[in-house]
Amino acid sequence: MKKNVVKRLLGLSMAAVLTAGLLGGCGSDGGDGGNDGGSSSGGKGVTLTFGSHQSGLPTSGIVQDLAKEFEEETGIKVDFQISPDAQWRDLIKVKLDSGEAPDIICVDTPIGLASSIHMDQYCIELTDQDWTSRMEDSARSAVSANDKVYGITFPGAKMYFYLYNKQIFEELDLEIPTTYKELKDICQKMLDAGYTPIYEATTNGWHQVLPLFETGGLWLADDPDIYDKLNANEVELESIPHLLTIIEQLDECAKAGYFGADYLSNTMENAKGAMASGEYGMIINEMGFRGEVEADYPDFKATEEMGAFVMPWGDNQVIGVNPASNAYFINKESKYTEEAKQFFEFLARPENLQKRLDGQPELNALCWPEVESKYSEEDQAFIDSLEKANVVQTSVNYIDSQWMDVGKDLEAMYTGAMTPEDVVDTIANRRNEQAELQRDPGWE
Repeated sequence: MKKNVVKRLLGLSMAAVLTAGLLGGCGSDGGDGGNDGGSSSGGKGVTLTFGSHQSGLPTSGIVQDLAKEFEEETGIKVDFQISPDAQWRDLIKVKLDSGEAPDIICVDTPIGLASSIHMDQYCIELTDQDWTSRMEDSARSAVSANDKVYGITFPGAKMYFYLYNKQIFEELDLEIPTTYKELKDICQKMLDAGYTPIYEATTNGWHQVLPLFETGGLWLADDPDIYDKLNANEVELESIPHLLTIIEQLDECAKAGYFGADYLSNTMENAKGAMASGEYGMIINEMGFRGEVEADYPDFKATEEMGAFVMPWGDNQVIGVNPASNAYFINKESKYTEEAKQFFEFLARPENLQKRLDGQPELNALCWPEVESKYSEEDQAFIDSLEKANVVQTSVNYIDSQWMDVGKDLEAMYTGAMTPEDVVDTIANRRNEQAELQRDPGWE
């Protein structure tokens, strides 16, 4: 029943977005002007449309707050049009190809991969903007193609851990697991004690995929050149043993009840309340999630009561580092590219970068070195102590582009419609199909 309600709500949301797109075209109002990057209004009275998926914008509303400050300063409004995560990638492709995309577009990076949405084809170049040199090199690279900058991004490198309830661990005398067997053992002890070991949520479509591709350190340990070989099609994806191993482990944990009874209808929007309730032992998330929980549930001191450890799927002990994130781009078909550049310059001001970090509880650092991170000394020391490796989705073509599809594959496995072997074969076949459609030289 819950799942049907969610689907119905998503359908209504999608209809609203499509209606807005059909009514508004590019959505800019307040002046004529062609596609030459100018504006007949001089900025005042212009409305910039900003298209994004749900997880593309902080739930705290800080970007919308900054947009209101921008409007007060310039008279330029920003109209946010939010779409469901699972539908955004396909929707924005359609809008870009039809010339009906918003003025500003939020999508995941990096844009240099062959399997990206190719924002360099659809959006204006920003290399000459003063703020581009202030972003960290890895972040700037993620929004660049052929050494030209096309976007602006803000979060620091992503790292997903298992965040755990310290009180439950102490109560049950549990040790931090470093292998899959140890993870299973502590899950069983939590389950026996009446706790749900792991909060998982498949409804959003992306979260359940993290264990597969955040563990690329396992792949690189076997072959340091594996990413390059996969991109050249010298190695088949299905030959990576860790992929099947981890998918089998996920299936085993789901069947054992370690994700609880409602993981197929759970949402990430409800994850904060779930962890604050003290009923769940662990969740995969970034460290900043603790601050987000504490902001919404101050009685649960999440920054003190939740620890972190590396996801031990497949016996992994290397933390995956994702230098890419959601980024903003300016549609080159927009009538208001100059006004959009103004907005980007406004967001990049040091004082507004600080406001963004302060106003986004789940964020611990920005990819702007001038802004000091919020990591505690203890957290920073822990992160510094870990072996690190770039995640698969930012390094291997045709992985990130099918992320939401892989989420559906895993959901099908959990419901018995697919086997772990089916999931691996489907991911590999889909990757080959995408490469052939792109006429990738490695597949010719």
